[in-house]
Amino acid sequence: MEPTSAPSKPKPADKPKPKPGDKGIEQEDGKLQEGKGRLGTLTNPETYENIPGHIIPIIEEEFVDFEGEANEFLDGNTPEDQFIGFRLKQGVYGQRQPGVQMVRVKLPFGGVTPEQMDAFADAVETYAPLNKGHITTRQNIQIHHIPLNQMVHMLRDLAPSGLSSREGCGNTVRNVTGDPWAGVAEDEIFDPTRYAGAYTRYFVRHPTTQLMPRKIKTSFTGSDADRAMSGIHDIAFLSRIRDGVKGFEIRVGGGTSIMPRVAPTIYDFVEAENGDYLKHAEAILRVYDRQAWLRPNRARARIKVLVDKVGIEEVRRMVDEELKGDWVNERDFTIDHLVFDVDEEASLTEPLPPSGSPNGDRAEFDRYLEANVQPQRQEGFHTVEVKVVRGDLTPEQFRGLGQIMRDYTGGFARMTVQQNIVLRWVREESLYDVWKRLAELGLDDVGPRRITDVVSCPGTDSCKMGITSSMGLNQAIQERVESMDITDPLTRDIHIKMSGCPNGCSQHHIANIGFYGASLKVGDKTIPAYVPHLAGKYTDGDTIYGTRLKSRLPARRVPDAVERWIRLYETDREEGEIFNAYVERVGTARMEEEVKDLTMPVDFSLDTMQMFIDWQRSDPYKVERGEGECAV
Repeated sequence: MEPTSAPSKPKPADKPKPKPGDKGIEQEDGKLQEGKGRLGTLTNPETYENIPGHIIPIIEEEFVDFEGEANEFLDGNTPEDQFIGFRLKQGVYGQRQPGVQMVRVKLPFGGVTPEQMDAFADAVETYAPLNKGHITTRQNIQIHHIPLNQMVHMLRDLAPSGLSSREGCGNTVRNVTGDPWAGVAEDEIFDPTRYAGAYTRYFVRHPTTQLMPRKIKTSFTGSDADRAMSGIHDIAFLSRIRDGVKGFEIRVGGGTSIMPRVAPTIYDFVEAENGDYLKHAEAILRVYDRQAWLRPNRARARIKVLVDKVGIEEVRRMVDEELKGDWVNERDFTIDHLVFDVDEEASLTEPLPPSGSPNGDRAEFDRYLEANVQPQRQEGFHTVEVKVVRGDLTPEQFRGLGQIMRDYTGGFARMTVQQNIVLRWVREESLYDVWKRLAELGLDDVGPRRITDVVSCPGTDSCKMGITSSMGLNQAIQERVESMDITDPLTRDIHIKMSGCPNGCSQHHIANIGFYGASLKVGDKTIPAYVPHLAGKYTDGDTIYGTRLKSRLPARRVPDAVERWIRLYETDREEGEIFNAYVERVGTARMEEEVKDLTMPVDFSLDTMQMFIDWQRSDPYKVERGEGECAV
């Protein structure tokens, strides 16, 4: 067969990767990197309990220190830059609004108890002026607009239920995320929960991880379906079994933001039960912590930059060399005292007796069962995924969910990275009652992880880095998509996400249709805008970053663009063709052409004034972007 095009030129040989010690890749050789003190001593007063929700040990002295440091700062005795670093390690983050803070409460692998749901309800009711808590895409709960002098009181109020914000922010090991179906999924290799608990406990307050070049985001998943999204994490653990021995594949160097990378595998198999996975993790973090060349530019200091610079093979060599160090013999990597062991099934109590059955609402109930309910591998039990619009919960919803957990789930639920909640261990005969109780709370929406389940970060509602009102756009797109009354199953599988800036807290890079906040200049005026990404993916074990289009859409026109792309896809696709395959076949230029007229700026006038006002805002738009604290 004749070639249809000229042969391509041979690719030039890759330049050799630089190595540690080369110019520009300086190491902090000899840096003191200590481990934790012996458990139960003054240097390590942590105590561990295998009580649901009590994973991160609470230390009262930290509240005393926080109150003292906050008062010193408020009295003008401590410089702000010095106080910020202290505050961030306590999980307290500055907002764009002066005088108030956000607290990020960690829920390791998303696990939450009824008592913790009550504690969140009380805290939001008492301290949060907007009367809501927010589920994040990292399975945390954030509470906003808290004056600094009230923060320590709220943290103390949360603590008795086992809730901790320790290292929820800062250049630390952040909340450890996981598959919310871990332990109940049919496709699981083994449940990594106990090992994720040990990892959390090992690295919280660890001296080496208190001031790394940047933050470390960690995930654990027990299934090749990878519902924990391993590819976008700094370090990820995937369950593996070799010759009957449990262990993990370890991946390092993923991340989104302005330099998206998919984490490559650094080790195919590292044993779990003997603590080798902790030892290898610490070696990885020690190597990363010594990269002096990363620290001057914190915007490009994530571990993915190291992997990108020297290559995963060189990072593996560095880690292997690190594992030969004397520090290994100074550590205790046994996990018996660290693992989080709670037998959920053995802890179940009898649910309330059924109080009703479908009567006139059978079709509606069946629709909910099909969309929100999955059978567990344990016969007779189901998970119920509660769709939480924009991740926001009121005190009444927190309390109501907590009571449903007591009555029907044995007290077990997990937050998800899609800002939803998975109720576990619901018996088949209780499903109707759970559905009715959720309806009373306004939480019976159908279709989590579907096209109407739009995900966004807070954007300019609170974030210093925000450029646009991503929460406002979220609502606008959700309303538009719902008005389209989409029934086609392939279209309903489309995921839509938007971030208020390029950093990607909503994970817009991996959405089928994603957006990040930007702006457009029109004369002396500015229009809020978004840059679209198409054909990203995070399901079925794949991590694919969407292609950024050469388009910039005014914020008010984004819902129109979404509708056009959906209609185009439904009209022109081939039989059984999913959205990403369609985009790949027709090309991004075709998708750009479909919305080209929407990208055209407009002159300012009374008729076009709304274009110059962001969603859920009343004042003319202007870019007000502060310096984020993530990189402090």
